[in-house]
Amino acid sequence: MILLQAIPALQDNYIWCLYDPSVRRAWCVDPGDAEPVIQFLNQQQLDLMGVLITHHHPDHTGGLPTLMKHWPHLIVIGPTHSPTTVKINTPVVHEQLINLKGLSLDFKVLAIPGHTLDHICFFNDTYLFCGDTLFSAGCGRLFEGTADQMYASLQRLAALPQHLQVCCAHEYTEANVAFALSIDPHNVRLQRYQVAVQRQRRQQQCTLPSTLELEQQINPFLRCDDPNLQQTIAHQTQQTITSARMAFSLLRKMKDHA
Repeated sequence: MILLQAIPALQDNYIWCLYDPSVRRAWCVDPGDAEPVIQFLNQQQLDLMGVLITHHHPDHTGGLPTLMKHWPHLIVIGPTHSPTTVKINTPVVHEQLINLKGLSLDFKVLAIPGHTLDHICFFNDTYLFCGDTLFSAGCGRLFEGTADQMYASLQRLAALPQHLQVCCAHEYTEANVAFALSIDPHNVRLQRYQVAVQRQRRQQQCTLPSTLELEQQINPFLRCDDPNLQQTIAHQTQQTITSARMAFSLLRKMKDHA
C-alpha cells in the first residue's frame, strides 16, 4: 500500500513523501530541508529511492546535497532547464512519463511556468504535486514568468481529473481563503471551507491535500471567467475587464498587495 505524508519543513513548507511500508521504500517531493526528511525516514525505517523537484527555488531544493550524501545513488528528477546548481540527475520535459523506482508508480510531467520559468508538476491517477503554482484557494507569485503564462498553467491544471489530490508545497490556505472571501464574499462553499480550515489550523493540522474539484469551487484564480467575480475585480481595481486573462492578471496583483 502506498501512503502519503506531508512533512513540515522550514517556515511553512511541506515536503511530500510517498512510501510503501511493506518494502520500506520512499520518494519525496521538493526537499527544501534534509533533516525533517531524514528524521521521518528513520522513524518509518524507509530507504529513500528518489526525489521529485518542481522548480529550482532553495526552499524546494536546499536539502538535496545532504540527502545525496546519505543516499549517493539517489534519483533526482526535475526540470531540464533548472540552474546547474540544482543537482538534477534525471531531467524531464513536458508530457514525459516517469516511473518511481521501488514504488511501481507512474507519473506524468507537465510544464507549468509562471512562478518560475522551469516549473513543472507531476501527476498520476491519484496525486498532483504542483509545487508553488497552485495553492488551496490561491496560486503562486510571479517571480520569473508572466501573468499569461501562469493563467495558462492554471488552466492546464484545472483540466486534469477533478478527483486528484492537490499536494501544494506551502501551508498558505488560511490566508488564501481570507483573501478569496474578500473577492467572493457570497460563495457559500468558500465560507464553509474557511470554518473547516480555521479549525484545522487552531489544532495545528495540515489543510492539505485539497482536490481539484474543491479548488474549482473556492479558488478565485481558477474562476476568473466568472462574470460576478470579474465585476468585483473591476470594481476594486477601477479597471474595465475584457477577458478572463485580464481578470487573472489584476487579481494576482491584488493578492501581491493584500
